[in-house]
Amino acid sequence: MKFTVGWLREHLETDAPVSVIAERLTALGLEVESVVDPTPALAPFVVGHVLNAAPHPDADRLRVCRVDSGSGELQIVCGAPNARAGLKVALALPGAVIPATGDRLKTGKIRGVESQGMMCSARELGLGEGHEGIMELPVDAPTGAPLVSVLPVDPMIEIAVTPNRADALGVRGIARDLAAAGLGQLKPDPVEPVPGLFPCPIAVTLAPDTQESGACTQFVGRLIRNVRNGESPDWLKARLTAVGLRPISALVDITNLVSLDRARPLHVFDADRLQGAIHARFATEGETLLALDGQSYTLSPSMVVIADDARALGIGGVMGGEESGCSAETVTVFVESAYFAPERIAATGRALGIESDARYRFERGVDPESAVMGAELATRLILDLCGGEPSELVIAGAPPAWMRTIAFRPERVEALGGVSIPRPAMITMLEALGCVVTDNGGPVLAVQPPSWRVDLTGEHDLVEEVIRLHGFDAVPAVPLPRPPQPPSVLTAAQRRMVAVKRRLATLGLCEAVTWSFMPSAWAEAFGGGQAALRLANPISSDLDAMRPSILPALVAAAGRNAARGFPDLGLFEVGPRFHGGEPGQQTLVAALIRAGARAPRHWQTATRPVNVFDIKADVLAVLETAGVPVANLQITADAPAWFHPGRSGQMRLGPKVLATFGELHPSVLELLDVKGPVVGAEIDLDILPLPKARPTRARAPLSLSPFQPVGRDFAFVVEEAVSAEAVIRAARGADRALIVDVQVFDVYQGDRLEAGRKSLALAVTLQPTDHTLSETEIEAVSSKVIAAVTKATGGTLRA
Repeated sequence: MKFTVGWLREHLETDAPVSVIAERLTALGLEVESVVDPTPALAPFVVGHVLNAAPHPDADRLRVCRVDSGSGELQIVCGAPNARAGLKVALALPGAVIPATGDRLKTGKIRGVESQGMMCSARELGLGEGHEGIMELPVDAPTGAPLVSVLPVDPMIEIAVTPNRADALGVRGIARDLAAAGLGQLKPDPVEPVPGLFPCPIAVTLAPDTQESGACTQFVGRLIRNVRNGESPDWLKARLTAVGLRPISALVDITNLVSLDRARPLHVFDADRLQGAIHARFATEGETLLALDGQSYTLSPSMVVIADDARALGIGGVMGGEESGCSAETVTVFVESAYFAPERIAATGRALGIESDARYRFERGVDPESAVMGAELATRLILDLCGGEPSELVIAGAPPAWMRTIAFRPERVEALGGVSIPRPAMITMLEALGCVVTDNGGPVLAVQPPSWRVDLTGEHDLVEEVIRLHGFDAVPAVPLPRPPQPPSVLTAAQRRMVAVKRRLATLGLCEAVTWSFMPSAWAEAFGGGQAALRLANPISSDLDAMRPSILPALVAAAGRNAARGFPDLGLFEVGPRFHGGEPGQQTLVAALIRAGARAPRHWQTATRPVNVFDIKADVLAVLETAGVPVANLQITADAPAWFHPGRSGQMRLGPKVLATFGELHPSVLELLDVKGPVVGAEIDLDILPLPKARPTRARAPLSLSPFQPVGRDFAFVVEEAVSAEAVIRAARGADRALIVDVQVFDVYQGDRLEAGRKSLALAVTLQPTDHTLSETEIEAVSSKVIAAVTKATGGTLRA
């Protein structure tokens, strides 16, 4: 909704500046979307007086004008047809920015003649669409005066109106809100009836089904003859242009003015184009209408039309027809002011795809008592601007039943809105909105909303109105009471399972869900196939055994993907594996596999197939997420037979086997009809140690040493059977206070060493915490490392 401040002040007596009005509107819930004030942009412009206008020596359509700017005479070349001596104009001096284009004016030459300024049109100043010639100012405008002092420059405000505030789609409704909020006084504006000079020769009827259904309950009309339809006066054109409407003709502009001013849509017909009486009825199936937007619409029986005895003239509450519209030749006009049901208008507009100002207001609910007022107000404006002789009003039907009484408990304002407002202040606010409040001294007020507030239907609406007028920004921010949090419904084991799944997904593996049974040949290859695990009634002949491992199904899925062009794949599944046919004879495991290449091909790095160390790293990451102390794990090479010997292992924590990992045996892959290599692992989630429900001590805070770490490399020659883990564990235990990390960075076996022996190179990191290590201290730790590895593994330092 757009309106100008001058227009608002015709209804509201206030001296508040634009900024205060905008702030109050937003506080009332009528959020201001923009304020357009042309005054700053027009500040550089002055009133100029054209002293002389001579033909241009080198152009037939240009004139060379001498213009008095109030501070001297300027020579200006102008092409406007109305440039003439004696004219008062809007003068732009060099350096001024033209509002319509944003260009800064400079002195220049036009066809060889110097031009020292510019005489502007209304469009160039952003004050209208007039561009046929330069703007002509009043002859008594003082030369050199600021342009804003002689023009009715009016700031424009645009607000966002919520669907329930149909009354705020009229300027008077906005003014009423501001007055109720204490920003000025609402001016009285009674609409006096216009006496008719003769009976209306055009009868008006409502079809019974239209009236009984509530689609159109009242139709008010009036004939006005001997009118002169032409251009609207400047004030009306300026008002419509300021809010984004294009002036059309005086009769049409008057209906637009009433719609914007009072939220009351109207329509005017050229009465000489009508045939017989006017009827509000439902359309017939397939009836068509050429509307004012130039489009032809096919109507349905659910739509209300305004028709004469011959055809439909307009779509009720949405848009008029072109055949009966007013033109410059119109001398007799019939004014329509009717009430249409909001839901009917909304359905019609959606079905036809028509967006119009009338539909916008009717579908939100216009004042049901405004039909007569709208006709009287339009009549007065037509008589003032176009002349003519009015008939008596002709009225069919009556307004819909709208009066209601709402029981309002003032204490609900504080209970629902959190603000304490005195009871008399609430009554004053509601009465300022037009409500009739009856106070019998009891706890409940009887409130009758006015006809224009169709949105006030219950007590909660009145609470909102009181809080709105008090100011939404005055409502304190109070935190809601925080109820006690319910205890967690997941056990520690369930939370760990979720964490494991999340970690597997972050490792780049896709979760799969496979059958809990498989072919017995597969089950036997993975340690199952016992009679207790055979199914008596399998769903398929090749799914006849419960799975002793999830790995076969995942490997088979990887094979199916490879056959379809996706050989590089990682899958995981968390589910049960079975070791008996009785309840409880199953364990929850996390199974994971990788197949194909470790990474996609890239020009910077060489690709390689997945190997045992890839799956080992995945298992360690999952165990760490599950809270297992991975530094205490022992890795042994005694993996089950379905893994490749020498490329597999088991992770133990004491006597318990937590995980089995490695490369799948070629014979197993052949059984599953899958090309290798494929690596996989199974983690037994049921035997992983659970974290303590209540830690005995809090986690130590992060402590970073300010001293430089020190690295030392060692190469030990050990027996081939000695594991790298044993060497690492011995080196790390040499000095637990200083040694923070031990890594293997090289393994060598070859002709430079004795048969059956290998060389393991370790990188040992020392981290001091209280001082910088001296060379003597570093050598002492190095000696401890050598001694510890020699004692634990029999290895010797390689020369």
